[in-house]
Amino acid sequence: MDIIDFRYRPPYGSYRETIMYRDLERARRCSEAFGMTQSPAVAARDMEASLAEMDRAGIGMAVLAGRKVLPHIGVVDNQDIVDLIHAYPGRFTGMAGVDPSDGPEAMEELERYVVGEGLRGIVMEPGLTKTPMFVEDERIFPLYERCQALGVPVMLMVGSNCRPDIEYSKPEHAERVAKAFPKLNIILSHGGWPWVTEAIHVAYRYKNVYLLPDLYQFNGPGSGEYLAAANYILRDQMLFGSAYPYVSLREAVDYFLEGRLRPEAQPAFLAGNARRILELERV
Repeated sequence: MDIIDFRYRPPYGSYRETIMYRDLERARRCSEAFGMTQSPAVAARDMEASLAEMDRAGIGMAVLAGRKVLPHIGVVDNQDIVDLIHAYPGRFTGMAGVDPSDGPEAMEELERYVVGEGLRGIVMEPGLTKTPMFVEDERIFPLYERCQALGVPVMLMVGSNCRPDIEYSKPEHAERVAKAFPKLNIILSHGGWPWVTEAIHVAYRYKNVYLLPDLYQFNGPGSGEYLAAANYILRDQMLFGSAYPYVSLREAVDYFLEGRLRPEAQPAFLAGNARRILELERV
């Protein structure tokens, strides 16, 4: 089974200028806080070594996400994603980063990279922009409407440090988007953490909501609840993401294959759900 990693940030192009790669010591401490380790390929900022690491972990494809957030965090250029997809055919797919506070420019970015370049959806982090917004802010609705019309998913940062305060991480905000756009597939990166059971409840109620807990699925408070959801009630709505560069790829895969994830749940969690939501069978 070829695994699809939905949360992979490689040592390439503008990714290398984000805080994850600029401050490798900070990244290492974050890895250790969750009982995981930093990859040697990350420490060396070596793209070819990272690809070899994917092979060893059994990861056949990774999803690359653009990022349009505050500069000190680090912007990921959508063109870098397109370039990587072309440079390594079949290894990557991607979603375009969009800043919803940019108004018409955000829509232009969507049209250019999703319609024009064939990226599989968009990524927005409304709380981390120069004009912080909740995900259900009506100024974002035209972007949701366009993605729903195109039949492509939207990934929203809902959980953890999505700023300016903990209110922005509450899954109830995403619930309002799911209710307003019932045909739009919505992925919650960080999985609504620390509001884990609440996020699971939202996804249980709304079948167009998918959870991507990424780093917070590893050894942290609430990780057991994410596992229970992936094993049972949300088997078709949970996505595997390694959280690379914070977690080495083999370590991330082994975490789920060494008894935590039921064999019956592995195909959907590790690849099937991602393949369906991104319509990769059409590739």
